[in-house]
Amino acid sequence: MTASSEALVGRAQRLLSRFDIRVVRDYGVVIAFAALFVTLSVSSPVFLTADNMKNLAFQTAPVGIIAVGGTLVFIAGGFDLSVGAISAFTGIMAAKIFNSTGIGLWGSLILGALVGLGFGVGNGLLITLGRVNAFIAILATSIIINGLGQFVTNGNLVSVSSNHFTELGLGSAWGIGYPVYVWFAFAGICGFLLSRTAFGRYVYASGGNAEAARLSGVRVKVVRAVTFAISGLAAGIAGVILVSEVQTAQWNANTGIEFDAITAIVLGGTSLLGGEGAIWRSVLGAFFLQMIGNGFNLLGTTPELQYVIKGVILAAAVSLDAWARRRTT
Repeated sequence: MTASSEALVGRAQRLLSRFDIRVVRDYGVVIAFAALFVTLSVSSPVFLTADNMKNLAFQTAPVGIIAVGGTLVFIAGGFDLSVGAISAFTGIMAAKIFNSTGIGLWGSLILGALVGLGFGVGNGLLITLGRVNAFIAILATSIIINGLGQFVTNGNLVSVSSNHFTELGLGSAWGIGYPVYVWFAFAGICGFLLSRTAFGRYVYASGGNAEAARLSGVRVKVVRAVTFAISGLAAGIAGVILVSEVQTAQWNANTGIEFDAITAIVLGGTSLLGGEGAIWRSVLGAFFLQMIGNGFNLLGTTPELQYVIKGVILAAAVSLDAWARRRTT
C-alpha cells in the first residue's frame, strides 16, 4: 500500500470514528428511549395503555417546558440553575394575583409567567452587561428569588380556594391535559427559532465559538441574554402550570426541578460546553426520565433508586459528551 493510500485510509477511519461518536451522542437518547419503552411495555401490562401514555405526557410537561428553554441557554454556551426558584416564585405571584385582583384566571397566569420572563431578562443582563461570572450570577439570583418568595409569603403556603384556578393545570381537550399542549406548542416555537431562523444560527455560533461569532458580526451578548429570557419564561410557564394543578404555592415548592431539566437536556445530547443540541432531543430526554419514574411505580420498585439512576444517567451523558469532544477535536 502506498503512502497516499495509507493516508487516505487513515483519514477515512478518522471520519468514520467521528461519525460514530456523533451518532451515539446525538441519537443515543433515541436508542435508550426505545429500549426502555419496549422493556416497560413487556414488563407491565399497564404501561402501554392510552391512559398511562396520557398520564406520562401530563407528568412530563412542566420539566419538559423548562428543558426546552434551558436547551437554548446551553447551546448558546450558558447554563441556568435558577429555573427552580423562578418557577416557584411565579406560582406564588399567580396565586396571589388571582386571590387579590379581579383580572381572572388567565390574566393571573399570564402575569405570573411574565414574572419568570422578567427574572430571565435580569439573569441575562447580569451575566452579559454586568459581566458577572455566570455561576455566581445564577447562584445569586436563585438565592434572591428564594428570599423574595419567603418574604412575600412569610414562609407560609398560598392557597387558592376557587376550583376554577385548576383549569389550566387539570383541564383537558380530547382526553389530553392542557399542559401537554402548552409544552408541545412551546417546544415547536423554540424548535422553529433554533432550526429555521437566523437567531438559531447565532445561538449555535455563540456556543460553538463565541470569538469567531463575534468577529463575524454576531452580537453574542444579546443572543445569550435572549436565551436566558426564554429560559425564564419557560420556568414561569411551568410554574403557573404546577400551581394551577395543586392550587397551592410555596417558595420552595419546585426544588430540584432544575436538575431534572438539566438531566433531560444533557441526555438529549446537548453539550454543556455549547454549540451542540436540539429541542426535539431534549423533549425525548424529558420523556425518558419520566418513563423511569413511571416504570418504577408500575413495577412496584423502590422509588428512592430513581435518584441514583438519574444521577448515573447524568454522569454518563456528561462523560460521553466530554469524550466525544476530545475525539472530534
